[in-house]
Amino acid sequence: MAASKPVEAAVVAAAAPSPGSGVGGGGGTAGPGTGGLPRWQLALAVGAPLLLGAGAVYLWNRQRRRRETGGRGDAGGLKRNSPGAHLEMNSLDRAQAAKNKGNKYFKAGKYEQAIQCYTEAISLCPTEKNVDLSTFYQNRAAAFEQLQKWKEVAQDCTKAVELNPKYVKALFRRAKAHEKLDNKKECLEDVTAVCILEGFQNQQSMLLADKVLKLLGKEKAKEKYKNREPLMPSPQFIKSYFSSFTDDIISQPMLKGEKSDEDKDKEGEALEVKENSGYLKAKQYMEEENYDKIISECSKEIDAQGKYMAEALLLRATFYLLIGNANAAKPDLDKVISLKEANVKLRANALIKRGSMYMQQQQPLLSTQDFNMAADIDPQNADVYHHRGQLKILLDQVEEAVADFDECIRLRPESALAQAQKCFALYRQAYTGNNSSQIQAAMKGFEEVIKKFPKCAEGYALYAQALTDQQQFGKADEMYDKCIDLEPDNATTYVHKGLLQLQWKQDLDRGLELISKAIEIDNKCDFAYETMGTIEVQRGNMEKAIDMFNKAINLAKSEMEMAHLYSLCDAAHAQTEVAKKYGLKPPTL
Repeated sequence: MAASKPVEAAVVAAAAPSPGSGVGGGGGTAGPGTGGLPRWQLALAVGAPLLLGAGAVYLWNRQRRRRETGGRGDAGGLKRNSPGAHLEMNSLDRAQAAKNKGNKYFKAGKYEQAIQCYTEAISLCPTEKNVDLSTFYQNRAAAFEQLQKWKEVAQDCTKAVELNPKYVKALFRRAKAHEKLDNKKECLEDVTAVCILEGFQNQQSMLLADKVLKLLGKEKAKEKYKNREPLMPSPQFIKSYFSSFTDDIISQPMLKGEKSDEDKDKEGEALEVKENSGYLKAKQYMEEENYDKIISECSKEIDAQGKYMAEALLLRATFYLLIGNANAAKPDLDKVISLKEANVKLRANALIKRGSMYMQQQQPLLSTQDFNMAADIDPQNADVYHHRGQLKILLDQVEEAVADFDECIRLRPESALAQAQKCFALYRQAYTGNNSSQIQAAMKGFEEVIKKFPKCAEGYALYAQALTDQQQFGKADEMYDKCIDLEPDNATTYVHKGLLQLQWKQDLDRGLELISKAIEIDNKCDFAYETMGTIEVQRGNMEKAIDMFNKAINLAKSEMEMAHLYSLCDAAHAQTEVAKKYGLKPPTL
């Protein structure tokens, strides 16, 4: 069962805003303090200049007036006691007074009266006073927000942002309004700008970005997955998938007596002819790695209600799952499971595969039920416990996972894969519990596994991941090299080794070289495209990142994986739009 990417649900409890968070004076960018910030964060700060003492305030104001008046010391070239200057000062003062009155109404929960005051402030404010005017619009938006008038909130925040493009309060309030109006794309763009302006330090804006990305991803994946063209995975992936089963009748090599009359042995003599069967022909195509013809041959056996109908149903369902067509696979699996007269190994295998399918569809209860039923009908089947153990890891039920791996090992002591995955489960439990002695015990367990099973590539790969966690990068690199020696066509290992180079040596060129090698080995490796896209985002190459994510989307093997990839792609799109609109870019590698 391929491990899926976990989706973390972020629930934000929205408390009623304090008066200070709802309205405020000054339209500068709100953000974290600059003490100890990296340079890129300082470059994003657009706050007021640092002033020291009353004398500095006086000098700065004086210099500002000189700049505004061309050195004459008078606003707009008007004499201080001229009627025009008097009117301008009065207009702004009156606008500020109206705003202050509105703030009092806002704090008292009298939002309609607050809106009237902010409207008066907007009408009184001189049009050239962009910062003040943007504050009045933002304050009125805050009042509209309390009345849940989301369209008006968005409109006023837009005015505020037009006047002050990096006004964080207005951008975030507009993002929340767009969320309520179900304008997900616009919400994402606004909250992305906020995250960049705040240096990715504000959890509230980060949670909103995560939430809307997941919603967008699910929506797009649902539509795309429904209409996608079936795509056969690479031969490497298919062989790796079948290698995770040891009690699977349909993946066993054909017996000599099963082969059709078209087959020849090495000496060229005709082998024993059994019968003209679509299923046997499909098995022959499996051995030849001619996977595209398997579903059609199985269908011939099923339509003819032949001797191997149960096997054909299971094999067809398996390839439906491999090409990502779970809707077509499920009826075949259901039928095999219901065939009481069928070989119990077939029924147990169908339950394992349906249970894995349910897990990919984020239905853990149905998944658990199928695995438990498989254990009930075929308690001596090592595959049941091996795959159920993987399910338990995904569900963070580590003790139960270890118990299942132990049972798998008891039934099949030579199962190197189960022993390696048991070590990884124990390591994960120790790591999350921050138990150093258990971590050391798990690492020792890995050493024992690779010593006992030196040909198990998965053992080296899982050990390398644990070593990377422990920042033992040199040894992790050695483990990946051993894994590559054993399985030179395993693209995923090259991706992990490439990521290690980035984390260990910050060697971007070597990392990208290894991930490119993975794509060269297997041009259907969605993990390689996804990783390449993620790196390109961090490098600031959004167009290339989007191209990589789109390639991964077309190769996704489940709707859940596709939703995750769409989230990454939408995040890159949003950053591109924010860069165009506001000139904002996150830090790059």
